[in-house]
Amino acid sequence: MKAVVISDNNVELKEVEAPIPFGDDLLVEVKSAGMNAADLLQVKGFYPPPPGYREDIPGLELAGTVVEVGPRAKRFRVGDRVMGIVGGAAQAELALISDAVAMRVPENIDIGLAGGFPEAFTTAYDALFLQGALTIGERLCVHGAAGGVGLAAIQLAVNAGARVTATSRTTQHKEELESLGAKVLHPDEMLGSGPYDVVLELVGAANMDANLKELAQGGRIVVIGVGAGSRFELDLRSVMAKRCRIMGSTLRARSTEEKAYLAAKMENQVIPLLESEAIRIHEFMSFPFSQAKEAYEAFTRSGKLGKLIFFSSSRP
Repeated sequence: MKAVVISDNNVELKEVEAPIPFGDDLLVEVKSAGMNAADLLQVKGFYPPPPGYREDIPGLELAGTVVEVGPRAKRFRVGDRVMGIVGGAAQAELALISDAVAMRVPENIDIGLAGGFPEAFTTAYDALFLQGALTIGERLCVHGAAGGVGLAAIQLAVNAGARVTATSRTTQHKEELESLGAKVLHPDEMLGSGPYDVVLELVGAANMDANLKELAQGGRIVVIGVGAGSRFELDLRSVMAKRCRIMGSTLRARSTEEKAYLAAKMENQVIPLLESEAIRIHEFMSFPFSQAKEAYEAFTRSGKLGKLIFFSSSRP
């Protein structure tokens, strides 16, 4: 099979040995695979995959058709359309995913786009509702709203009855973000716009002073991105006075059992929204695996709105 392979901190399409399903593995013919910041970090040598995954093939999410099943796979069969989060090696013609972690792709959803769904929406769902405990009527601020997770968070929060403010440094996406139900601000306009019950921090330390000032009593800050820095000075008296919580979250290193729990939550609460078209996958650009170098270069450019998605040569 062909796969996107890391070589000297860059990527190229190469012929590699196909994986073999064991245990509850599903062998999936990959139709699409989303790109994430973690992939870029892995290519640069800063974010190795968990044990058991190839270090030279990036990719955290996929969608495709099951072509073979391991002896302990019970939920899916050959021919089923599945998607989900993996520890690595998704950017290939064939990839493995645990039967317990895989999610069904609704029949009305383009499988060539579905690879851009699992990471963004699972991350957003977990951060907002399981970590941040967002509830109906609460106020949410999403920083870095034009990325895949930001767009997913806006849609999920609006559907849950929250009041959403989104920040973005680029003005060209304001209309699209507002069409999803969010009030849109430049990050410099956040001061005075609160109080917020939950702040979803996708940018990093640069926003934390304003986050704490605009946080409501008993508010929660969930940090899942630190591209703009990971360190800031914290006055613990502000945390005490507001009785607030600051927490962080990642998905990649979690156990299969934890990911299976999340997948079950997603199938019950989020995928029905996708199927009914109450939420949607925002595709920024798409590339075949053969254009891996161009895809990674495009990912580094500013001004993106949504997901960059790899697709196989047989994309429907």
